[in-house]
Order: sequence, then structure tokens, then C-alpha cells
Amino acid sequence: MTWKKFSGEVIQSSILEEVELAIIRETEKGYKLKVCIGTDSQVKGLITDFATVIVLLREHHGGFMYIHQEKSSQQVSIKERMLMEVQKSIETAYSICDLLDIYDVALEVHADINTNPSFKSNKALNDAMGYILSMGFIFKAKPEAFASSTCADKMVH
Repeated sequence: MTWKKFSGEVIQSSILEEVELAIIRETEKGYKLKVCIGTDSQVKGLITDFATVIVLLREHHGGFMYIHQEKSSQQVSIKERMLMEVQKSIETAYSICDLLDIYDVALEVHADINTNPSFKSNKALNDAMGYILSMGFIFKAKPEAFASSTCADKMVH
């Protein structure tokens, strides 16, 4: 799985190593960190473009992110696509959560799903929330889910 920095630079080591080095570097500078993970997707013709982001927030001092992008030709309903986004976020969260526990860094999983029932994505809200919470992660949906609805969104548009 290839991860990149926002600059486009490809991360040569594993994402786990990269995140650990970032946590060490940022905490040595005195920053308290929180990690937010989210995925967004965009359908372009027959291809769906997915972007998953790991956002490291420095309390009151901005943040930075790592991005993984992949494309799928699988045709799915909007609810299935929303749940695919959530699954990608959970897989990513699961892969780094033990590391975050070691360094006492908070973790949130953000779903690009609207809490307003008039939006199509709302159909997936209960399933997504149950999935994320059952894995033991903190769940955020729109409008609080900036990792997916703003950060990942920029990578697929």
C-alpha cells in the first residue's frame, strides 16, 4: 500500500514507521497530538477513486496528513460505497491503533456521511456508526468529520 505526504512525496518506509517517527518528532517539539482517519470517494464514469487520509493534528498548531489513493471499477450503490469508505478507514485505524496507544495519542475515525436524513449518504449512517464503534474507535460524522469530508475530499476532486 503506497502512502504519500500532501506534497506528493512517496513514503518509502511503512506507514507505521512514518507515523511513529512523526509522533516522536512532534511530541519532542512539545505538541499534543490527535490522529483523525477518514476516507472519501468520487465516482468518475466507471471508476471510483478512493482517498484515505491519516491526519495528525497538533493541538492549536495545525497539522499534516498522509494520503493513500486507490481506484475501483466495482459498481456499487451509494450505501455500499459509503461503507467501503468506512471499511478503508477502519483498516487504516486498526493498522496504527496499537502504536497510538503506546504513545497515548487519541484516535478518531471520520465518516463522510451526513447526519441529515435528507442526504443520500445518511442511509449508511447507522451501519457505519455501529461498525466504527464496535471496533472500539471514536466516531465522527459530518459536520465534524473533517478528515473525510475536507482532507480526503480534496484528494478525489
